[in-house]
Amino acid sequence: MNRFKGTKGIILLCVLVCLVIGYYFYLSNKEKPEEPATVETEVLTMSQKALARDLETNYPPSPREVVKYFSEITQCFYNEEHDEEELKALGLKMREIYDDELVANQTEEEYLDLLQKDINEYKANNRTISNYSPSSSVDVETFSQDGYEWARLYCVYEIKQDSFLYQTTLCFMLRKDGDSHYKIYGWEKVDKQ
Repeated sequence: MNRFKGTKGIILLCVLVCLVIGYYFYLSNKEKPEEPATVETEVLTMSQKALARDLETNYPPSPREVVKYFSEITQCFYNEEHDEEELKALGLKMREIYDDELVANQTEEEYLDLLQKDINEYKANNRTISNYSPSSSVDVETFSQDGYEWARLYCVYEIKQDSFLYQTTLCFMLRKDGDSHYKIYGWEKVDKQ
């Protein structure tokens, strides 16, 4: 303790006290970081999500994923309200996953008119598609025929009408196109036996 006696000790003590007081003022006057602004995120509807998918760069990679995408859009058709423009956009998005031969069976206008009638019928009968379940990947049957690669799979749809819930099964046929994308060639309802 002999070191801090005299003038040197008093000066050193004053410097330390000044440093402590200065640091205290520095911390107490330091600007607090601003609270991050709350970002309001808009929740997209199922239809908006389906329409946002770019099929040029993000085409479903397997027959099962094509049927899942088809089913997502189908749910959008029957479970959500749409204006004419959004319904047309969804219909055209659906036609992008159809095989060229299937698309050639109807003009765009005929397709959209029949789609609107089908949606109106569903809504008039209070029907919605509550769930769907495509075949697992191992249950997808692939084969070659007429120079094309084909895939066959099933999808079970749960349809709710008023307070009743029933199931219907569709069998999908898909054909691989020149870009190695499976496109929906057609489907039919499977009768229960």
